[in-house]
Amino acid sequence: MSTKTRATIEDLYKVQGKAELVDGKIVEMSPAGDEPNVAGGEIFASLRAYARRTGRGRAYTDGIGFHVQLPHREAFSPDAAYHVGPRTGMRFLEGAPIFAVAVRSENDYGPAAERAIREKRADYFACGTLVVWDVDLRSETVIKSYRASDPDNPVTFRLGETAHAEPAIPGWRLAVDALFG
Repeated sequence: MSTKTRATIEDLYKVQGKAELVDGKIVEMSPAGDEPNVAGGEIFASLRAYARRTGRGRAYTDGIGFHVQLPHREAFSPDAAYHVGPRTGMRFLEGAPIFAVAVRSENDYGPAAERAIREKRADYFACGTLVVWDVDLRSETVIKSYRASDPDNPVTFRLGETAHAEPAIPGWRLAVDALFG
């Protein structure tokens, strides 16, 4: 009989590349393609400019680790994020971001992917995230903005529109068209 050891947050620190800790297992994530990475970068750049202008919170790029405490999940690594908690030096940030972004890659489609995206969004909300964006560059509805206060009814944004992440980031705006830069 073999005994499986649950991975820990310390094990996650040793992973080379992007990964999360779910159900006691390290879940590695593939690198982003061209368009998803550009979209995530545009979101980060706009968030960073907002943080500098307001002096509130910090923007984070793809690959940041957030250490959380759920029975089945101990870490998130969004494609872009905004956090208002304390700095942690070389360690993962403690707690979830107030705003998290998931930019779909080419394999993020189909029933299993939809279920995983929905479950991860619920985990974000359970940890205190206020808004989660599901960015789908292949869809007419480019951004679905899910709010913890009404998780089943996203605010949607299309090309030609200006998106926001209210109530997480008051006053921050981003032209949807910028995601295709």
